[in-house]
Order: sequence, then structure tokens, then C-alpha cells
Amino acid sequence: MPFLSSKKGYGISPTFTIVSSLFLLLLYIASCSPPEDPIKCLNTNSDCTITNSYGAFPDRATCRAAEVVYPASEDELIAVVAAATKNKRKMKVATRYSHSIPKLVCPDGEDGLLISTKNLDKIHNIDTTSGVITVDSGVTLRQLISEAAKTNLALPYAPYWWGLTIGGMLGTGAHGSSLWGRGSAVHDYVVALRIVSPGQPNEGFVKVRSLDETSADLDAAKVSLGVLGVISQVSLKLEPMFKRSITYKSKKDSDMGDQALIFGNQHEFADLTWFPSQGTVMYRSDDRVPLTTKGNGLNNFIGFRSTLSTTLAVIRSLEENQESKGDVKGKCIGANLTTSFLRADAYGMTNNGVIFVGYPVVGYQNRLQASGTCLDSIEDSLITACPWDSRVKGEFFHQTTFSISMSKAKAFIEDVQKLVSLEPKSLCGLDLYNGILMREEEDGIDFDITYYRSKNPLTPRLFEDILEEIEQMAVFKYGGLPHWGKNRNLAFEGTIKKYKNGNEFLRVKERFDPQGLFSSEWTDQMLGLKEGLSIVKEGCALEGLCICSQDNHCAPDKGYFCRTGRIYTDARVCSARNN
Repeated sequence: MPFLSSKKGYGISPTFTIVSSLFLLLLYIASCSPPEDPIKCLNTNSDCTITNSYGAFPDRATCRAAEVVYPASEDELIAVVAAATKNKRKMKVATRYSHSIPKLVCPDGEDGLLISTKNLDKIHNIDTTSGVITVDSGVTLRQLISEAAKTNLALPYAPYWWGLTIGGMLGTGAHGSSLWGRGSAVHDYVVALRIVSPGQPNEGFVKVRSLDETSADLDAAKVSLGVLGVISQVSLKLEPMFKRSITYKSKKDSDMGDQALIFGNQHEFADLTWFPSQGTVMYRSDDRVPLTTKGNGLNNFIGFRSTLSTTLAVIRSLEENQESKGDVKGKCIGANLTTSFLRADAYGMTNNGVIFVGYPVVGYQNRLQASGTCLDSIEDSLITACPWDSRVKGEFFHQTTFSISMSKAKAFIEDVQKLVSLEPKSLCGLDLYNGILMREEEDGIDFDITYYRSKNPLTPRLFEDILEEIEQMAVFKYGGLPHWGKNRNLAFEGTIKKYKNGNEFLRVKERFDPQGLFSSEWTDQMLGLKEGLSIVKEGCALEGLCICSQDNHCAPDKGYFCRTGRIYTDARVCSARNN
């Protein structure tokens, strides 16, 4: 298992209210403006800024770089790293869509170099005998799935969003949901890779390492966080193509603490979606079936489809209005409408690629394992867009995502249920983003929570304290491992110490890049090498930049003060309670 594996995935949830149904037909027929390049430069490839696909980092900072390069081959990549190393220049790797929420792509200062893998997008070889595929690190999950399927091969487990690159998934530990096989993460299927790192002068200032399963450094490189160099090529072990059978079933959440521990052993691709304020959980029974089983199902998840920009604006405006007026009832009504709409439409699954007629949905692995059709589009002047596209008024959210060990998962679930019993409507806002996605992994359960973020960093959310208590409870009381590519700053406090091989990873980092040219202030803070992970200032707790210790870290002018948690009393949260 890789040193820093937290086995996480995309975790992006949809925001749909009854307004969505008014435009349902258009959702199916509209094209979509593809996401823009996250890198923008004033002078061709110089004087650049970089952001993520959501248009804002946790601290809302603007990340600058002096230059960006787009190598299209390993030879070009080697030349780039050698030249930058010779000049002792800071470097960072950027991907095509830049889906990581933290500042993993930000070089220090304004003189750094961005190395985009956008053009490192080639499939080099598919060995149908061994089942090994070798690809460039900039190849997307969709490309890999599609090319593998042409030779009757499949990647067994992967994130649900196919707009991630192979290098990006390895850099953050992205995963699917399973307790079976080698594991649920993409890196569990890596059998070899090539990584380009800074070298000594007598090496031409660059070093290319070819690592395989006999290499002691492979585990560190599999979840590199981008601080070891640039992964150029990856070889993954695939399986013969197979079919899956999927059925969703809603139940009360009263015994979910027990069921969550055993459900993954009963179904290979099981996951759960929890709606705490509704007291329900959606169980996905998902298993392999014989290839002879009838069905040609397709997964076209609603939250990943193109959406009319006007629809997105109406949805966002409704939620902003509910937040500003404290309209808890309105949020809960919207939550019920949202979940009912998604269930009725089988979350976008169809039995034959056209319509849904009932469960089970049976189909080939390449048609069911991931989706993301809002990427399949030509430019339409932003008439439509991916729901989170920052160029339109659409989704804007925080994501708190962590893995809790099996031995502690039940107690965490019960603590969340206790909070809900104190404030039954407090988590209706989560249901607007399709609840809490729970995915099974070999050593725990991954909880993926998406929730409203204000455009004003000094504006608190409804039930701010409940969500902050859940976050702190997960990370500190239950020792949750945060997703490296998601989360707010506070979730990374002390994270490296939670990994038994954390110190070994740091030793590999020192050996691969002794000058720290691929490191930044942020990655050093995240890895516990520097202070400053928490940014203490007015309103810092509202954005997860700090844990409040005094009232002005919250929003006292809006009635939010620093208080202890209700269940986890070690928590310090921004609350509108009087005491």
C-alpha cells in the first residue's frame, strides 16, 4: 500500500432542485461549453495564473507563475526539468482540468514554472496477454477506460468522474469503492511508472527513474503529491472486460452504523449515500455478473451532465436567498425535491443507453464505472456548462472528505446522528448536494461531504457549527485521513503523523528532490515541514482556514461566536447559539 494512500476520489455532488425538472428535456439535448484551461497567461505562455476547476482555492489566493510549458513527450519533459533544475527554478505539475481543491499546483512566488501534462496524452501500449496498459500521465480516466475497452480489458475500480488524469489520480490517491481485489484505488493497479526529477550536474541536472513492483520507491511514487517530480508514464494492470448489475434501494438509517461495516463485504462495488436530515440511506448493491447476462446499461450521472447556465443561476440564487434569510424550511423542501428527482431518474442510469425502465441496471464495466458528459462538447458561448464552472453563476461549495477506519466508523456515524437529533433540519443543505457519499475501502469508509460556500468569505452558513463539528470530530476525534486533493486547511493539521510510513515518504522526497524544487510553502505545510497551515485572521474559521479560538475568527457582527461543540466538546465552532 502506498505510503500516503488515503484512497479518495472525485466526490463531486450535484445541486438540483425542482427547477431542474423544468429543464429536464434540455439537459438531455443541450451541448455544453467545455471547461476552460485552468492556466491563463497574459503573454502567450508567460506571466501566468493558475486556479482549480472551481475557480477558488481554500484561501481564495491567486497563484502566479512566470511561465507554463506543455511538453508532448518524455524527451521534451526531461529537457524542461533539466533546464529548470540548472537554474534552481521552482516547478509545479498542472493537469488538464485541475480538479484538486488545495493549492497543490501553486509554485512559490511569481517566478515559478508550471509544467502542464495536457499534451502528455498518449496511449503507448496495451499488452492483451499480460493485461498491462502503458499511458502518459496526462491521459484522462475516460481515455484509459475507452482504449482498454477496445481490447476487451477494464480497470476494475476508479473514481466516478472521468475528467481526472492518470497523474492527477496518482498524485492524490483517487479511488472508487470496494473492499475486494487489490484495492479500490487506481494506484493499487500500478505495476510500473517513470518519473522525471531534478538531478545532479553530472547527471545533466535531471534524473529519470523507472520503477516497477521490485522497486522500493514505487509505493511513494504512486501517491506522490507532486513533490517527487513529474510522472511521465504509468503502466496499470487491467482485467478482462466484465459486466455489473446495479440496484439502488432506500432504507431508514437507524442501523446504518452496523450495515456500513458489512455491506461492502456483500457487494463488490457497494457504496452508500446518506441523507442524515431525512433519516435515510441509499444502498447501492453492485456486483459482477456473467457476460451472458442481458443488458447494455449506461451511467450518465445527472450531476456530471451539461446544464443550462440559466438553470444553474436560478438554483444558486435560490440557495443564496435561503441562506441569507435563514430559510431552513425552504432548504429542507428543496432537499426532498432534489433526492426524489435523482431517485426517480435512477441518478442518470439507463438500461439501454436511452431510458430507465427499472432495476437492476446491467451493463459493461466501461459503460457503468464513470461518467462526465459535460466534457464532451463544443463551445456554445456558455449557454450550458458543467455545474461547477466558475465562469457562470453555478455551484460553489466546500468539500470535506476523509477516511475513517472500520473500527471507528460506527461510532462516528452515531455521533453525527446525535447531532441531527439535536438539530433535525441542520443537514438538509447536504441533501441539496446529494447527501454524504460513503465508499468502501480496504481499511475504512470514505465520507465525502459537499456543502454550500458563500461567495463572501466573511458570511457564515446556516448551521455552520454542525458542519464544523462534524469536520473536527472526523479529523481529530476519530483520526480521519483527509483526501489530499480536497478539504479545507484545518483538515490537514497533523496529517502526516497519521501515516505509519509518513517519515519514509519524506525521506524519499528528500532523495528525489533535495533542493525542494517541486515543493512549495503549501506542500511543506501540509506535510508538517513548516508552520503556517492555519491562517489566523478575522473570519478564518468560516472558510476552514483555522479553528476558532476567539469570536472574531467567526462572524460576531452576524451573530456567530466561537463556542464548544455539542457532542464533541473539544471542537471549537462558529455558532449562532446564545451559549
